[in-house]
Amino acid sequence: MLAALALLVATGAAAQFGRGGNSSIAAHTARPDSFDGRFHYCRGVYRMNPGGDGGSWLTDYPLADIDLSVRLAELTKMRVGFDPGGNPQHLIVQLTGDELFQCPFIMMQEVGRLLFNDEDATRLRAYLLKGGFLWVDDFWGTPAWQQWSMQIHKAIPDALIFDIPNNHPIRHMLFPINEVEQVTNINNWERTHNTSERGDDSPHADFRGIADEHGRLGPRRQLPRDVHAGTHAEVHEAGGGALGEVAELCKGRRPVSVVEHDPIGR
Repeated sequence: MLAALALLVATGAAAQFGRGGNSSIAAHTARPDSFDGRFHYCRGVYRMNPGGDGGSWLTDYPLADIDLSVRLAELTKMRVGFDPGGNPQHLIVQLTGDELFQCPFIMMQEVGRLLFNDEDATRLRAYLLKGGFLWVDDFWGTPAWQQWSMQIHKAIPDALIFDIPNNHPIRHMLFPINEVEQVTNINNWERTHNTSERGDDSPHADFRGIADEHGRLGPRRQLPRDVHAGTHAEVHEAGGGALGEVAELCKGRRPVSVVEHDPIGR
């Protein structure tokens, strides 16, 4: 079922970028020989919580994976992986697979639906401590936030979640990030002309991270908005703005977990 879905949406991706290529899940599942020293957008697979809130790890596949890879190559000096046909070599990784540790950056979508078992939590903790960068995106409102917070604390029990201030270095690396705008999916915008997907429970975008015991930025998250809707929405005249952050953080491979959550009320 998932493979069929991926094949269907791949047609739209090819049309948008004028490229062909096979965007099926099987074709992009990471293997030991998938890595060549270039940047690969790595999408993390997670277990689904039937009591969670939101979609799944497959949300916005493969458009977001393709678009972020293309724009990162165009707008920065990052060496992004493309196949001989010019198609981005974006990858799908399991938390329990050794391929995870070949990805300096992993993206997880709709983490209000996420569920870690003990093995998942242990592996993710090891990945982050080794310098991995986790960005989580597209989860809206209090229930989704509570679900994510509970799960990430399995991996980082002493996680201190904080709002990242405007003067923090992470916001002034490649490009200045002075404002984090809330971005919704195009269907919600056309239906409501509102950027919030949970009404008053997601009024604005928050930009948050996790500090280690020394106060250094560990996992980071941006809440709440749908950055993927921005990265692949040129066809809808929308825009995103996280390329500079990805480029700088992946160059240094500092341990970071980024969470981009669609706004929650506080």
